Amino acid sequence: MKPLRIALTKGRLEKQAVELLTQAGIDCSMLADKKRKLIFQSEQQPVSFFLVKAVDVLTYVKHGAADIGIVGRDILLESSSSYYEMLDLEIGKCSFCLASTPDFDPTDYRRKTIATKYPNITAQYFREKGQDVEIIKIEGSVEIAPLLGLADAIVDIVETGATLHDNGLVIYEEMYPISARLIVGKAALKQKKVQIFNLIDELEQVIKEGVRK
Repeated sequence: MKPLRIALTKGRLEKQAVELLTQAGIDCSMLADKKRKLIFQSEQQPVSFFLVKAVDVLTYVKHGAADIGIVGRDILLESSSSYYEMLDLEIGKCSFCLASTPDFDPTDYRRKTIATKYPNITAQYFREKGQDVEIIKIEGSVEIAPLLGLADAIVDIVETGATLHDNGLVIYEEMYPISARLIVGKAALKQKKVQIFNLIDELEQVIKEGVRK
């Protein structure tokens, strides 16, 4: 049996995903001592993992290098890649928020400038609200944009709100809830359907038991 190839998002989400997969009976022991390795093959089960940046999970799944990907919904909302979203893993929870300085007035209908790492999501949100905004894409810390007068407000992912608070910003609107999702490539779903759905069944059971607790 060919191994099920799973692309994991490096960092905090990786740790949470590994815990969830382990509870679902998947051998993740080889990930305990990663060092600088990026590809891992289980000696106990037909499963392999590799670690990539969140935005690259979609690319590996789309082109068939990975059968399954675990990635935040924020990446999925911002992308137009081809994949099947199979399961909300209910980990990595946070939300997209509109934030700015305390003197910001979200009801002011003048054309606003919004700084964000997520221009597509931001454009969609304001389009749904019927508001015309100018969007400035920033790759680094967006929190300083309103403070320096570059933008009226920002759209960013917020988990605890501590970074916003430390920079004197206030949350005005919670836009979209975010959590990690399990995605599957179209070819993989045909070729490894039984393996994939067995894994999904196990994960669903773990998630349900976690909710009951």
